[in-house]
Amino acid sequence: MSVIKNMYAVGRNYTLHAAELGNAVPESPLIFMKPSHAAVLMDGGTVQLPDRLGSVHYEAELVIRIARTYEPGAKAEELISDFALGLDLTLRDVQAELKAKQLPWLKAKGFKNSAPITPFLRFEGLPQLAAASFSLKINGEERQRGNIRDMIFDLQTLIDHIGLHYGLGEGDVIFTGTPAGVGQISDQDEMELYWGETLLGSCRFAF
Repeated sequence: MSVIKNMYAVGRNYTLHAAELGNAVPESPLIFMKPSHAAVLMDGGTVQLPDRLGSVHYEAELVIRIARTYEPGAKAEELISDFALGLDLTLRDVQAELKAKQLPWLKAKGFKNSAPITPFLRFEGLPQLAAASFSLKINGEERQRGNIRDMIFDLQTLIDHIGLHYGLGEGDVIFTGTPAGVGQISDQDEMELYWGETLLGSCRFAF
């Protein structure tokens, strides 16, 4: 996998996903970060997850990578170099405890291997990303399906928000949010991420 610098993620960017978790739809993008060490390539191998820390939930997402430094007014078409699919993994019980105490989510969202990512594909324009849906199959059964047309905040809005508030540069990636259908991972679950009908990456999880 190419070097990943900053790794941003977007919470509650699909209305049905916010609803299934009982969360309000945000009025502006909800941004958090994962350490670059959370990234692991989905190359068909086994990914080790934390044990004895409660349930781990999957969230399938479109991932975009930034080509150059963001400047106000820059268009998404100019800034995105390539894209992939990824899984934003969450220690859901840990997250609930942190939320109750109004503490940061890092322990729940930023643990090692919490960001499995497929190989990247060349970005050829926003119509390309809207033309296909992405999906997640677990043990051969489809669990999630999404399309960027259903996002609350589109890619340009996300890039502008992150770029203006936090900065964006070459090699940064953005997990752009997950559609409805998230759930718990079990030991030895086989995860497959599809772009349209094309399998982009897979892995098996072990606890």
